[in-house]
Amino acid sequence: MTDYTRLRENIIQWSSELGFNQTGFTHTDLGQHETRFLNWLKAGYHGEMDYMHRHASLRLQPASLHEGTISIVSVRMNYLPEDHAEPWSVINNSELAYISRYALGRDYHKLMRKRLQQLADKIQSEVGEFGYRAFVDSAPVLEKATAEKAGLGWIGKHSNLLSRDAGSWFFLGELYTNLPLTSDLVATNSITTAENHCGNCTACIDICPTKAIVEPYVVDARRCISYLTIELRTSIPVEFRPLLGNRIYGCDDCQLVCPWNKFLQHTVEADFSPRNNLDSPELVTLFLWTEEEFLKKTEGSPIRRIGYECWLRNIAVALGNALGDQKIINALNTHIEHPSAMVREHVIWAMEQQTRSGD
Repeated sequence: MTDYTRLRENIIQWSSELGFNQTGFTHTDLGQHETRFLNWLKAGYHGEMDYMHRHASLRLQPASLHEGTISIVSVRMNYLPEDHAEPWSVINNSELAYISRYALGRDYHKLMRKRLQQLADKIQSEVGEFGYRAFVDSAPVLEKATAEKAGLGWIGKHSNLLSRDAGSWFFLGELYTNLPLTSDLVATNSITTAENHCGNCTACIDICPTKAIVEPYVVDARRCISYLTIELRTSIPVEFRPLLGNRIYGCDDCQLVCPWNKFLQHTVEADFSPRNNLDSPELVTLFLWTEEEFLKKTEGSPIRRIGYECWLRNIAVALGNALGDQKIINALNTHIEHPSAMVREHVIWAMEQQTRSGD
């Protein structure tokens, strides 16, 4: 007969050996998170991310996503490297491009999923065949809600998960299982959701360039720079373009000002270190990449998934927001007749901004 208390201890140990920085366990009842999520969808805050609405029931009912699931192993992995350009020095330099720090190195999806598979293999070597499925931001999973229920931290006012020991610079992953890893914990009321420690702080709300945090713990994705530069596949609304500054892929402002990130833990994963100087690249240099260069230099990176057109769209907006410079005008002219109407639209907008700034 399996000793599940001992198995949990082993899983925590194995997870640590595989590079995960914290591990927790929870059952499949997401409680109040269900109401919050449904209200968020009802308000239309998911924007054009139709998959959020389409697969809502799977997010709320883990056993529907993977049959037989009764317990979830939730893990986090730190991703912020020590060897990267200081973020504000990049954000405040209009000649440079700011890329969200999670995307500087290798795509975390494959790395973490491989480690979760290795964790499952270790569990299987001890208990025999069991039902499981690993997830890393790639399926209808309420990751932050699950992690909060597993005690890894609390969901902050910016909607990111926060840890008293590590701030928020980390990825999350899950292993859905049919093992009763939490049955005795539920019986003894030992599963505790992490306590919220945001208090009266509103730093993240105040700093958001587009005011996307419409109320504490609620983000309107349609206003969020991460959504506008990564998820949105059409034109960026004109009203938001000046507010993007030089942020061409995601935005970290709410994390940069969060007091809890003074406790951040840097990653030891070499794969998360910056590639191709993407921690402080020049906008003009990136804009002049050919599609072949884009595909080559973003190989194995999460950036590649937005595609070349959105890449140019985002950089064009940043160039429009930059201080007037002839080299910027020259760079924009290289794509003024781009085959993509979306790219042309944003290049023309940027040219107009540059012309005005030069007056």
